[in-house]
Amino acid sequence: MAGKVIIGAQWGDEGKAKIIDILSEKADVVVRSQGGNNAGHTVAVDNEVYKFHLVPSGILYPGTLCIVGNGVVIDPEGILGEIGMLHDRGISTDNLKISLRAHLVMPYHKVLDGIKEKHRGDESIGTTKKGIGPCYMDKVERSGVRVCDLLNPEVFEEKVRRNVEIKNAMITKVYGSTDTVDADEIIKNYMAYTKALKQYFADTTVLVHEAIESGKNVVFEGAQGTLLDIDLGTYPYVTSSHPITGGVCVGSGIGPTKIDECIGVMKGYVTRVGKGPFPTELFDETGDQIRNVGHEFGTTTGRPRRCGWFDAVIGKFAVRTSGLTAIALNKIDVLADIDKVKICVAYRKDGEIIPEFPASLEELAKCEPVYEELEGWGQIDHIRTYDELPETVKKYIARVEELCGAKVTMIGVGPNRDQNIYR
Repeated sequence: MAGKVIIGAQWGDEGKAKIIDILSEKADVVVRSQGGNNAGHTVAVDNEVYKFHLVPSGILYPGTLCIVGNGVVIDPEGILGEIGMLHDRGISTDNLKISLRAHLVMPYHKVLDGIKEKHRGDESIGTTKKGIGPCYMDKVERSGVRVCDLLNPEVFEEKVRRNVEIKNAMITKVYGSTDTVDADEIIKNYMAYTKALKQYFADTTVLVHEAIESGKNVVFEGAQGTLLDIDLGTYPYVTSSHPITGGVCVGSGIGPTKIDECIGVMKGYVTRVGKGPFPTELFDETGDQIRNVGHEFGTTTGRPRRCGWFDAVIGKFAVRTSGLTAIALNKIDVLADIDKVKICVAYRKDGEIIPEFPASLEELAKCEPVYEELEGWGQIDHIRTYDELPETVKKYIARVEELCGAKVTMIGVGPNRDQNIYR
């Protein structure tokens, strides 16, 4: 058995796609288990850049089975766009499979997402307005539409018409908007999507189980990050699913005993998108330097990311809540040519040291970082072995390990496949 999970251990955007891409080279199966096309993965291969939102990044390897699991919410138009992009670039999607149990993002979800964000005003969450949250709401409310419904046109039509009636009432009577949706148009479009996507539909829970039982290497591809988890993250500024390792089991239909390695991807600094407290956020030239050198702009939205020093309180929280067995420390090359680098080792609130990540957003907002300062380093993007790294980098890595409680087994010194150092 070789079930390996890769998750984001911060607020997302940690460079998971590169790590997943590297590990996918030896994987037989790559599984995406949560989120929707609100998440984005960028992979750089031989100076070619690929941006994924729903399709697992293992699709770049011809022999790898790529599964979109039951925990993912799927925008048919979005995934067809990705498939078309891959075909245009000469990449086959014959090995792509989509769960029959996955829920569908519908046009009314997108409309409501945008309306609700506008209605919240200054209290907006900062969603991508892709309809992900409203889709998960319907899923939990048990009024969602699933992939398997597409194969039964009468059932699909009945569910769409029932939902459209309710959603249009909400749009007009609750929010006072005129952006209603048309049931006939939705049914027509989604039947066309079905014709194009039907070849990919499968009971993916069986495929994942059989792969693990037969001893194949299965990589579970996480989206977003630990602090965006709907239960454990900085609520309400979170996503609508579970980006932690526990979410992998539910979102792909396997038990926890089928996983034997959990890798958390962290950057050598921290970023986040949208609103919410961010204790180590930088508002100075160093923050601007990290953002520009690290190309910290959203894959899906293009929004500039907020940047700050590495936060070991967050790191320890991620290791504990996801049972991480290893850390992949990415993008430490971005910190090159900064004389002094800092690590947040704890928080201070009202004169008291806070060693653990608080649940309350209001409490977190009052926390100030307690920093340790370490010597910086020069350019390292040309280095390919651990022994060649400067001693200052090794000391930085050792301190991250000590504070977070897990071994750093991979070190990213650039965006390309070959810019990854193994320990």
